[in-house]
Amino acid sequence: MSAEGASCLLPLRVVPNASRAEVVGWQADGRLKLKVSAPPEGGRANRAVEELLAGALGLPKRAVAVEKGDSSREKLLRVNGLTMEEVKARLGVA
Repeated sequence: MSAEGASCLLPLRVVPNASRAEVVGWQADGRLKLKVSAPPEGGRANRAVEELLAGALGLPKRAVAVEKGDSSREKLLRVNGLTMEEVKARLGVA
């Protein structure tokens, strides 16, 4: 069970305009790599990242938000309601 008020910052590497949206996996640098089909215009890729991760983690969309890197492929995502260990466990990485 997740701790009340728990949150973590999740480093990401995002590939926009992909043929399909998917969580690719953890990179050697510790970032989680994601692919989204949305283009990086008007914040659409950022919203797609938030929705993809919220769904993969079983959280409501409001619990996941891009904190840093709005216009970059390298992003920092805030996940409210889970610790980093819980995020890794839910994504299949212990």
